[in-house]
Amino acid sequence: MPYPGKLHELLVRAGLTVVEDVRPGSLFPPEAGWRIARGIAAPDGAAREALDAAWWRRLSDADGEFLVAVLGHRIGGNDSWWTRVRYAGNGVPELTGAPGFVALSLDGQVLLAEVPGADGPRVTALDRLPERLEEAAAASGRETEVERAEVWAAVPDRQAWPLHWAEGIGSNPAAPDKLLIRLLDVEEGFLHDCDRPAVLDAAVAHPDPGVRSRPADTFRPKLTSDQWVRLIRAEPSPSRRVLWAERACICGTELPEDVYDDLLTGPSRALAAELPGLPAHHLPSLTTDADPRVRTAGCGRWEDLAAPLRTRLLADTDSAVRTAALLAHHTDVPMPREVFAALPDPRKALERCRLEPELEAELVRDGDAEVRLALAANPGLGAHGVAVLAEDPHDDIRSAVALRPDLTEEQRAAVRHDFDPTSMSHTLRWVEDLHGDTDAMRRLAVSSHPLIRRSVARARHLPPDVVERLARDEDRTVRLFLAESCEDAPAEMLLEVWRWWDGSFSHPDRPRSHPNFPRTGLLRYAADPSGRMRRLALDDPESTPADVARLARDPEAEVRRRAAQDPRLSPAGAVRLLNDPEGYVRSTAVRNPRLPARVLAALLHDRDTACAAVTNPAIPVPVLYRILAAAAAAVAARR
Repeated sequence: MPYPGKLHELLVRAGLTVVEDVRPGSLFPPEAGWRIARGIAAPDGAAREALDAAWWRRLSDADGEFLVAVLGHRIGGNDSWWTRVRYAGNGVPELTGAPGFVALSLDGQVLLAEVPGADGPRVTALDRLPERLEEAAAASGRETEVERAEVWAAVPDRQAWPLHWAEGIGSNPAAPDKLLIRLLDVEEGFLHDCDRPAVLDAAVAHPDPGVRSRPADTFRPKLTSDQWVRLIRAEPSPSRRVLWAERACICGTELPEDVYDDLLTGPSRALAAELPGLPAHHLPSLTTDADPRVRTAGCGRWEDLAAPLRTRLLADTDSAVRTAALLAHHTDVPMPREVFAALPDPRKALERCRLEPELEAELVRDGDAEVRLALAANPGLGAHGVAVLAEDPHDDIRSAVALRPDLTEEQRAAVRHDFDPTSMSHTLRWVEDLHGDTDAMRRLAVSSHPLIRRSVARARHLPPDVVERLARDEDRTVRLFLAESCEDAPAEMLLEVWRWWDGSFSHPDRPRSHPNFPRTGLLRYAADPSGRMRRLALDDPESTPADVARLARDPEAEVRRRAAQDPRLSPAGAVRLLNDPEGYVRSTAVRNPRLPARVLAALLHDRDTACAAVTNPAIPVPVLYRILAAAAAAVAARR
């Protein structure tokens, strides 16, 4: 937490003694206090003309202490903190001269605030705060259809935050495709998570190159093969055309030959020559190209080159081309000592080339551990070299040997190595290449090495006996990877993984979103000691609005957030959760479609909540169009 020096100075000038800064925890949060002070979902009678000394006495405890937050002095990152202070005077603290404040009694019963308003300072004073908030929530839930229509007819009003709306409206699930296509002219940030075909079609055909590229420039592009091709063809930058082609290939798109023809005739020919999907009939022209970078790229397809072309490259006039050709040539033909010694940098040869037996025998005992480490993963290393390195004194070298694909599982088990089960692990490429081989999966699923079993678990489909074995694996990361990647993962294991894992950036909401995750019988967890398990109760089709209401008051914030997501939450329940101590619960409640229109409209016009509120699917579509028009005008005015 940053040192709030300026805030403390201001409080001291106001006649207050600073006791400590306090995270809200289970307390009523400053964020909700600011909202009520601005009149959003506030109890009736909260507004006052002024705060007299009597209110300040009611706010303070026997020692004169209370909690305060000052506008513009935010402490604690994304969640505002209270500052506990003491007032020893008999009158009114000079906080009324501050830019705005909200104060709370230590017992949470009294709230005082003063914030700037359109017509001057807005003053709020409330006692019996929890009771008054309950009454206000219940009252707001009794909104009629006529009242809702009147509210939406007035949106947006003059006190608007259109730039915040522009940022958030693309994430509203109720926004039609037509609206999102119009939004492309205003704000394209929503495209990073957009999977609507019509919108993506419009994006890749948009005249703005920034808009066109946004759907491709994401962690997990959702473009179809046709959209990738159109994006590549529309890209004016030659280097970016190659970049999109490369990304398209990574995503599994097979590019038509005319796209490769176009890429190879452009100024980025050297980059295009490195594309892995390049049709073989282009290779002869690469090997005779005037640009040595292009000829070097041709060496990367050595196995597809005819013998005369290989010979030509081995005798190339450019040293970089000759080196690339030599490295490719000696992946099959053992490299003699004199060739190895002449290499400008031997590391690539150590990593990928076959070596003549005497040279290999010498290098696996080289005094430089980096040389031995490079050899340890070399796929062309002979059996003798592997055996020597399996006994190497360096653990990282033995660990590299233990992951070689050419070892039997008995040999692998005999290699002493350390493995940190908590370390981040990536799927071994050679195991991934065997995912479709059921015999290989059976063999590798019993490997002594956890990383190999983890790599097996990443297969999309596995034989039933392999699934059963991995679902009982002692390494819980194996079970996690099975839950994230394998469509055959069993329900019992998915439920077990859920007890300690609820999703990652690469596999959000797994295991809960897995098709085999249990959907029935979950109500039995409604009273489970684990909050994580209580969250599941509302997924049961037999759960009721009463269950939602009960869990909306759960002691654990994650359970309350799950209730805040539920469309069966009552309007009063949604309003109540706007006052939750946890910020992520409050922001989820802002998006709940059961919020009363009056409250939601007010949140739309509040700077702190406008971006989240505009994603609420309860906003009528005609209102969304008016909001978009206001956002478009504001963005145009800034350009």
